[in-house]
Amino acid sequence: MESRNLKEEDILKVLKDRPLHFEKIVSSLGLSKSERKQLKKILKKLKQEGKITVEKGKYKLMQETVVVGKVLAHPSGFGFLEVGQGQKDIYIPPFEMLRLFHGDVVRAKVVEYKGKKEIRVLKVLERSKKSLVCKIKKEDGVCYAQPLDENAFHRVLLPKDSCKSLEEDTVVVVDIKKYPTPTSPPQGKIREVLGHPQKGGGTFIIEVLIRKYDLPTQYPPEVLKEVEELELGVEKELGKRRDLRQQVCFTIDPERARDFDDAVAIERTPEGYYRLWVHIADVSYYVREGSAIDREAFRRGFTFYLPDRAIHMLPEKLSADLCSLKPNEDRLAFTCEMLFSPKGDLISYDIYESVIRSKARLTYDEALRLIVGDPALENKYPHLTEPLRTMEDLYRILSRRRWERGSIDFDLPETELLLSEQGEPIAINPYERHVAHRIIEHFMISANETVALHLQNAGYPCLYRVHERPDPKKVENLLEILAGLGYTVKKPSLEPKFFQKIIEDFEGRPEEHLVRFLTLRAMMRAHYSPHNVGHFGLASQHYTHFTSPIRRYADLVVHRLLKKALRGEPVDYERTVEYLEMVGEHLSRQEELADDVEREAVDKLKVRLMRAHLGEEFDGLITGVVSFGLFVELRDYLVEGLVSISTMDDDQYLYDEQAHRLVGVRTGKIFRLGDLVRVKIVGVDEERGKLNLVLVQKKS
Repeated sequence: MESRNLKEEDILKVLKDRPLHFEKIVSSLGLSKSERKQLKKILKKLKQEGKITVEKGKYKLMQETVVVGKVLAHPSGFGFLEVGQGQKDIYIPPFEMLRLFHGDVVRAKVVEYKGKKEIRVLKVLERSKKSLVCKIKKEDGVCYAQPLDENAFHRVLLPKDSCKSLEEDTVVVVDIKKYPTPTSPPQGKIREVLGHPQKGGGTFIIEVLIRKYDLPTQYPPEVLKEVEELELGVEKELGKRRDLRQQVCFTIDPERARDFDDAVAIERTPEGYYRLWVHIADVSYYVREGSAIDREAFRRGFTFYLPDRAIHMLPEKLSADLCSLKPNEDRLAFTCEMLFSPKGDLISYDIYESVIRSKARLTYDEALRLIVGDPALENKYPHLTEPLRTMEDLYRILSRRRWERGSIDFDLPETELLLSEQGEPIAINPYERHVAHRIIEHFMISANETVALHLQNAGYPCLYRVHERPDPKKVENLLEILAGLGYTVKKPSLEPKFFQKIIEDFEGRPEEHLVRFLTLRAMMRAHYSPHNVGHFGLASQHYTHFTSPIRRYADLVVHRLLKKALRGEPVDYERTVEYLEMVGEHLSRQEELADDVEREAVDKLKVRLMRAHLGEEFDGLITGVVSFGLFVELRDYLVEGLVSISTMDDDQYLYDEQAHRLVGVRTGKIFRLGDLVRVKIVGVDEERGKLNLVLVQKKS
């Protein structure tokens, strides 16, 4: 019998109705002995492609599941598809990643290969990258650009003559002209030359990060045109608002702040109650919904704070002038007035639009000096000492109440990076948070809780700041680590008080900072949502962001909702919730972006500063133990580096993953999380923001 050309579709058609054993497929297709070998090859190929699977010896069609998700690339060449909705990320094999970038949105089918689910891309719906920050590379007469982002592993081909005059490793911005396919790399064109890393300074590092994260540096012309036309609205609004210009209110902010969102005032009643006013800049008066300014503010979502600059959400005329609660100038405000009992209970509140006149612009340190007593400052601000001390009294009462309900104070140590006029890092100093910081922090929390409560009770939608309970698996992992530090728990709990006690039990111990960090890492990430699930970290049943509308778009959204509620304006509840879901998702992503870029900028500048300390020794704390070594944080600088296991040559060390430690085979020497060590800096990798360390000794 002549052998026919067996086709895949013939086999798939036979399997369409029911699963079949191999012999049944042979008989159904009427195959000869010589065609059985061909059938086996095709079945193997169909299985590899995820079109069929084998169960109990029978071949069956795979049920095709189509999903839409975001690509998460890994530097090693594979990736995962983030599909959300509580589903696990799905593996993307390297051959599928050949045409994808980190962050791309794709439609794909889920197949099963070797017993595991993986992705086959059907269509790229949205490209995450239009440009890339790259280093110039030249190889065998070919010019290409290597992305600085480890997750963007595609080499971008450039026109031959585009980099003749550029040195190897020059950093450039490349616009993607042709996206990659499984058989061809991406192609691009140089848009901007940023310079060479060896010749650039601290400012160069920031400029590279701004391009890498595609942060906005200019306002669109239509935004600037609208801003030009804005005028101070006090005169128009005076008759419509409460006039509080005679009240002794004032701002307390960092020394270098230029935009003042909030002012506070207080009085003690004859009955011993505390009346607190929190005045917030009324940005919503100037930034009208749907305007060009509003659209750009939404796009940015936040003000991005970098070591040498701020990329503002709002143009300067708004952020530093019209909206800013500057001293001795009339300004429009949104006021949350609260009455607290001597025990810290909220007795009543009132929320309204106002006109205020701040009597002073204090720094946090000036506020502290007035509280503890500074004759020179008291002479300068004679009317502020008494209210500040009353504020301290109320803060301590509120702090106690929050502690009693389980609010978790992570209070991680912070540092301040000092830069020269040229943007070069020159020092890292500890940044102390003291009572003045805490006064403002607690008063803002009170206002945020009160506004959320008001909108909830009024039956209006709200963009809540929510923080879910931690994942039990993360908590289990945390407790395993703490057990390695000699801390055991008899009855684990997913209540805030449980984590509050862990932190308290480590106060004053060398591992205190590490335990605070590990506990924070076990938490979920707070985000924005119209669905109120409370705020776990604050142990609060209702919480929002109301107090910083100059630098956070979420607060501006809440102001608009609050005004509608105060005026009794009707809202389409379902449509508003849908809108808030979209806004919340976007702002949560933008907040994560802001955190990432700010952290990377600080880390890279810190590492740059440490070049001057090559060869020097420092005390450090082991903050991570992995199979390839130890992560150690230098205690004076809060900079992390790696001690590679290859440099620990006094013994052969084995990794004990469960106990988070390295154990010496011969000596029995142990290095675990939280151990104090002495290390030497032997290398600085500025590009990746990493320090290379070697162990000098383990401290007792």
